[in-house]
Amino acid sequence: MRARRGGNPGTAHPAPWHPYAWQAHSLLLAYPDEEFPRSLALVRSAATTLPGPVREPLLAFTGHAERTSPADLAEAYVATFDHRRRCCPYLTYYAHGDTRKRGLALLRLKQAYAAAGWHLGEDELPDHLAVVLEFAAADPPAGARLLGEHRAGLELLRLALTEDASPWAHVLDSVSATLPALAGDEREAVIRLAAQGPPGEQVGLDPYATPVFLPDPA
Repeated sequence: MRARRGGNPGTAHPAPWHPYAWQAHSLLLAYPDEEFPRSLALVRSAATTLPGPVREPLLAFTGHAERTSPADLAEAYVATFDHRRRCCPYLTYYAHGDTRKRGLALLRLKQAYAAAGWHLGEDELPDHLAVVLEFAAADPPAGARLLGEHRAGLELLRLALTEDASPWAHVLDSVSATLPALAGDEREAVIRLAAQGPPGEQVGLDPYATPVFLPDPA
């Protein structure tokens, strides 16, 4: 199982509504299986309680998803997140690429979850954005710190989805609205990542990342 529960609306100190927003984001970033229509209904209901900059992108995505056939939505999800490395949903990839450091970052995430009493299934990686957001919904202070640590990667993913005119760009717009604005060094990190890409050393990841989970090369 995934980790389970606990002016600018974005803040370093989570407000009472943050867990509802992050849980909604987590549901929408999961693979759209047979339970997805139920998730859409839950998100649409919860969105009414959220600030406008968080709510409106959620409603834009749910509206699109409800008008799209389940097969087409699932196909678009796979094409976006499984076959486009620039739209990788695994957050440590942006900071560490395919290097030994990424393996250590994944281990630290697992340890953070375990320290909070949360455990992942064998088929889930701890840095998938849906998993991180679900953890943030359960433990908002710790989750906010994790999201903040990956702020540059989140912004790069948001920009890539926006450039591709992906409906999931709405979800990332909403996630971004729950976080503080990019600081100067974070903006520089986004520019650097966009220009150079993540590190590319192809070693040290076998225990954590397999072709089942990582996007196919573009």
